[in-house]
Amino acid sequence: MRVPFLNPNGEQNEILQSEALYQKGVARIRDLIAPSAIKISANSLQAGETLVRTHFIIAYPRFLNTNWFSPIINLDFPMDVSMFVHPVDTRDILRNLLKSATRVESSIQIEAEAGKIRSPILETALHDIEELRDKLQQGTEKFFRFGVYISLYASSVEELNRMSRSVEAFLESQLVYIKPAVMRMQQGFTATRPVGMDELDVANNLNTAPLSTTFPFVSADLSSNDGILYGINRHNNSLILFDRFKLENANMVIFAKSGAGKSYFVKLEILRSMMFDTNVIVIDPENEYKHLAESVDGSFIQMSLNSPFHINPFDLPKKRDEEEDFEGLLRSNIATLIGLLHLMLGSVTPEEDSILDQALRETYAVRDITGKTDLSTLTPSSFPTIGDLYEVLRNMEGTESLSARLEKYTKGIFSGFLNHASNITMNNQFVVFNIRDLEEELRPVAMYLILHYVWNEMRSELRRRLIVVDEAWIMMQNDDAASFLFGIAKRARKYFAGLTTITQDISDFMSSRYGKPIVTNSSLQLLLRQSPASIDVVSETFLSHGSRKIPVARKCGRRRNIFCRIETRRDQGGCFLQRRPNYHIKPRTARRNRSSEAGIR
Repeated sequence: MRVPFLNPNGEQNEILQSEALYQKGVARIRDLIAPSAIKISANSLQAGETLVRTHFIIAYPRFLNTNWFSPIINLDFPMDVSMFVHPVDTRDILRNLLKSATRVESSIQIEAEAGKIRSPILETALHDIEELRDKLQQGTEKFFRFGVYISLYASSVEELNRMSRSVEAFLESQLVYIKPAVMRMQQGFTATRPVGMDELDVANNLNTAPLSTTFPFVSADLSSNDGILYGINRHNNSLILFDRFKLENANMVIFAKSGAGKSYFVKLEILRSMMFDTNVIVIDPENEYKHLAESVDGSFIQMSLNSPFHINPFDLPKKRDEEEDFEGLLRSNIATLIGLLHLMLGSVTPEEDSILDQALRETYAVRDITGKTDLSTLTPSSFPTIGDLYEVLRNMEGTESLSARLEKYTKGIFSGFLNHASNITMNNQFVVFNIRDLEEELRPVAMYLILHYVWNEMRSELRRRLIVVDEAWIMMQNDDAASFLFGIAKRARKYFAGLTTITQDISDFMSSRYGKPIVTNSSLQLLLRQSPASIDVVSETFLSHGSRKIPVARKCGRRRNIFCRIETRRDQGGCFLQRRPNYHIKPRTARRNRSSEAGIR
C-alpha cells in the first residue's frame, strides 16, 4: 500500500498521468477530424478525397472600383478566402516615399536637360507620390501590406481547373491578377485556415482608400434562414427567403403602376404565409381577392348599403389581460371615433370637435358603458350605434349643423351602412372585406371602419396576422384616415401583426404628410415597374443622399471621384431606374455648363 505523504513525488506523478491521459484524448479527437491522408503536389493539395488549390493576388489596377470583390464572394463554389492586413509604420513609408520622389524628380530633370519631351509616366508617378505623402503626413490615410488568398475545393482535377479559370476570368476582367501558390500549397492551405497565420506572406502595398474597396461583406444574397419564398435572385440564382415577423417590424409597402404585378405578388405571399399559420385580413376595393378567398375556404365579406354584413364603429375591444385600463380603452376608442366622424362629416370646427367628444361620452353612458365597466361581459348588441349618437346630438344645444350632416347616415341614403350592431366574425384564417360596391364617398369611411374593427380584434387576441390594405391612396387623401393608418403601422409590431400597404400611384401616396413616415416604418419596401412621371419621387423617397453621391472608384495612392447620374431607360413599356457611372471625367466647371448632365454630385 502506498502512503501519499511518505512519497513526495506521488502528487507529481498523478499530475503527469493526468496530463498524459489528456494528451491521449486530444490525439484521438484530432484523429477523428483529420483526413485519412494529405498529399502535397506542386499545384494542388489533396486532403482525403478533396483537392485544394490556393491562389494569391499579385497585382491590382490603378483604380479599384467599389465592391470589386463581390463577384468572387457570390460565386457558387466551395472556397475559403483569407485577407491579411498588416499595418506599416507611417514614418518608414514617408522615408521611402521621399527617396522615391527624389529619384523620380531627378529622372524628370535629367530628361529635360537632355532635351527630351516630358514623360507622362514620370509626371503621374511624381504626382501620386506627392499626394500620398500629403495624406500620410496629415493622417487622413494609412499604409498597409494586404494579402488575399483564395482556396478552391473540388473532387477532381478537371473541376478544380475549371473553377480556377472562372476565378481568374472574373478577377482579370477587373484587371486584378492572381497566381496559384505553386510549390507552396501547404503554406497557402494553412493561410486560409481560421487560425490567423499568414505563412504564404504574399502581400501588396495599399493605402486606406483602395483597401476600403476590398470590404468582403458585400453579397447579392437577399435571404434569411427561414421564412417564405419571395423570388429568385437573378445575380446568382439563389432563393430570396424572408420571415417578416423576424425583422424590425413586419410592415411592407408595395409601389407599382397598374398591371405591374402587385396583386399577383401579394396573393402569392398570402398563400405562402397561410402555410405558416398566419392569419390574413385584406381590404379589397376592386374585388380582386374573391376567387382567392373561395379557393382557400376563406371568408368574403361584401360591404355595401344593402349588405347583410355590418360593423358598428362603437364596438370596444375585449380586455386582453389584467393590466389593461378600461378607461384608457374607452378614451382610445372615442379618439378613433372622432377621426371617423371627421371623415364622415367633412370639415369640423374646434367647437364642434369638443361637442362631438362630449356627445360620444354621453352616447356610451346611455348604454351604461363607462371607464369602470367590465367589457368582457358586453355583447355586440350592448354597444351604442350611430343612431344613438344622432339622438344625443339632437338633444344638445348648438348641434344643428352636426345633426343635419349626420342624418344621412342614420335616416338618409347611407342609413343601412353604419347604423347597425356588428354581426361578423373573424374566426377564419383568411378574411376579405370587399368595398367595391360602395359609393366613392363611402370608400374612405369603410376602409377606416374596417381597419378600426381589425385593430380591436388585434388587441383582443394576439395572433400572427397580416393586414393588407389595397389602393391605400384612398385613405391618404384624408389626414384623419392617413393618421389612423400610420398609427397602425407604428403599433402593429406590438400585437404580432404586419401591415401591407399597396398603391399604384406613389405621388398621391407621398403627397400626404403621413406617406413618408409609413414608408420609413416598413422593413420591406417593394418597387415594381414605375411610371416615368414618378421616377423623381421614387429617387427622392427611396435613395438616400449618400447612395446618390458615392465615390465609385478608389485609386491606389489617391481618391478619384467618378460622378454618377440617374437616367431612365424605356424597356417594354416600363421605366427602370438605372445608375450609370460617367467615366468622362472633366473639370467641374466644364461639367456645370453641360445642360445634358442632370447629375447627382
